Amino acid sequence: MKFIKKIIAKFVLWVWGWKIVLEGPASNLDRCILVVAPHTANEEYILGNLAYWVLDKKLKVIIKDAHTKAWYGFIIKGLGGIGIDRSQRNNLVKFVVDEFKKDDFSLVITPEGTRSWVPKWRKGFYNMAMEAKVPIVLAAGDFKHKTMYLGKKISVEELETRSFESIMQELEEYYKKISAKYPEKWNPKIY
Repeated sequence: MKFIKKIIAKFVLWVWGWKIVLEGPASNLDRCILVVAPHTANEEYILGNLAYWVLDKKLKVIIKDAHTKAWYGFIIKGLGGIGIDRSQRNNLVKFVVDEFKKDDFSLVITPEGTRSWVPKWRKGFYNMAMEAKVPIVLAAGDFKHKTMYLGKKISVEELETRSFESIMQELEEYYKKISAKYPEKWNPKIY
């Protein structure tokens, strides 16, 4: 099945004209918080899944549990969806830590939290990485150049020794070069 998924993903990306650029070894994607930005369109999730199929890596994403409980929920779960009841007060950081105790995967986090313009990022991804003791790995879909960038890693050691501000500055600098699908929905000033 993995082989078929890889062939399908390569073909679809080729037809759509997208390429994948690894910015570090593919092993960086084995166990991490995958920070994906800019987040202005649903296509980013489809492209990301295809890239992970090509690289034969495991991807998970936190999603409203209404999607995992619906008639199509088996598809959402098959694509890595983890349902969360957003009407309840959840300790999301603890939930993520517990998930990493069970398995190795990349957990997709879009710190903007929405596909609309936001004044600054949410910081939960940083807390999740610190508590789960996993690296932050950067990912981006550049729609102008039809290129997905994956694999730039901020190690657990860096997270523990560097200031939060210096890490956020590095992320802001990194994402400045990326062209969002809808630039008017992207605020490159992230904190």
